[in-house]
Amino acid sequence: MKILLAVDGSPYSKKMLAYLSTHESLLNGKNEFTVFTAQPALPPRARAAVGKDIVDTYYAEESEKVLAPVSKFLLRHGIDAKSQWKVGPAGVTIAKLATDGKFDLVVMGSHGHGAVVSMVMGSVTNQVLAHCKVPVLLVR
Repeated sequence: MKILLAVDGSPYSKKMLAYLSTHESLLNGKNEFTVFTAQPALPPRARAAVGKDIVDTYYAEESEKVLAPVSKFLLRHGIDAKSQWKVGPAGVTIAKLATDGKFDLVVMGSHGHGAVVSMVMGSVTNQVLAHCKVPVLLVR
């Protein structure tokens, strides 16, 4: 099974990893994992003021802060996952990658670092559920 792990470094991403570690049917070498994070775009004026190279470095460093601990966790469990990041609105970006990448399952925390948090699910979660054509496993 091809599984997309959508992470943002929040406590709910950590809960999602804890859930995976207790469900061997998901976290095993038979499955192919991609760890993904979406970076919010910087305002155009800020990008113009600092330049493309600095902005690209910033996005890469911020993504690595989120992806590295997850990749390390998976390696401890014998999983060599791919890592990927993109710039854009998280919910739509996750849903698009899941569909375009022909993933079988998206696994993510029910809340995250989104600016607007609803009472039941985070706004990113709502966006993923609204736009994703792939089954989504939410961990709360």
